[in-house]
Amino acid sequence: MEKKNPPASPEERNPDLYRYRSPVRPRIRKLGTICCDMVETTPVVFGGELYRFEYVRPGEVNEANKNGRSYFHFVCVRTSTPTAPFAEGYHMGSAFADGDDMYVAGIPETWGNNEVHIFRSKDLANWTLVSRILLPKGLGAFNTGICKKDGKYVLLVEVNKPVSFTFRFAVSKNMSDWEFLPETCRLHKDGRYAGGPAIYTLPDDPYYYVFYLEAYPECRYATSVARSKDLSEWTYSPINPVLMYSEEDKLIANPFLSLHEQERIKRALDINNSDLEICEFNGRTILYYSWGNQHGIEFLAEAAFEGTVKEFLQSFFDT
Repeated sequence: MEKKNPPASPEERNPDLYRYRSPVRPRIRKLGTICCDMVETTPVVFGGELYRFEYVRPGEVNEANKNGRSYFHFVCVRTSTPTAPFAEGYHMGSAFADGDDMYVAGIPETWGNNEVHIFRSKDLANWTLVSRILLPKGLGAFNTGICKKDGKYVLLVEVNKPVSFTFRFAVSKNMSDWEFLPETCRLHKDGRYAGGPAIYTLPDDPYYYVFYLEAYPECRYATSVARSKDLSEWTYSPINPVLMYSEEDKLIANPFLSLHEQERIKRALDINNSDLEICEFNGRTILYYSWGNQHGIEFLAEAAFEGTVKEFLQSFFDT
């Protein structure tokens, strides 16, 4: 009597379905709010110190700004000491440390200007304007981000066209002369909104990693992540979002917040986690992000991941 083989198991019939392993979501520990009316910030290590670059918004939307006009500065996290203000009247800045040089990109005069300016300093006190970048015709600049890969700098610019909003990219070998990549090099080919960007690279990793704000149903906003080898074709993390608003946003992480500020935090509407930026310090990933109502009432919060930036970024993808 002929012996029949047993029927194939479901795993044998469809091995890819059963062998797939989902990425494991990294454990992000939200520490709470550290500042009111602060949104665009960049954690960065320079000269062995951890700093927080801050775009201090104008006095009418930031009650702590007694100078009236917007400006940039750095805050030493260890001492809570700010540097002298610079770039008065500039908006939506971002910082990038490259060896002994600190670079800061910002938008002159007003949100949506068609220029991005880049400053350089070796001491966080004396700043030189090294580049005036003109955007392609018809585009206005908002948030920015800078990274470096294979000896070239990449500037990410949040723009208001062809949709409101998306990202465009420019490249440079010297931080002075910039060339915008073709319009096909952008996020979300389907026209979805993308805001609040930050861009990162890793040694021995072919990808550019971009955090961005995604609009979710029922008026909710959360930070997500995508990556690309060419800034044109993007892969989205299967475990997005990276950060979703939660009650932990309203924890008080700064003991020097006044009772007035703590009351503002307590009564604020929270539908948003945006403008996430990260850096590595002493083997730990430092995260700063904004939360609030997405219409001007916003707060700065801190979080941490107990691991390297490489571990953090790569953990959102399956390979």
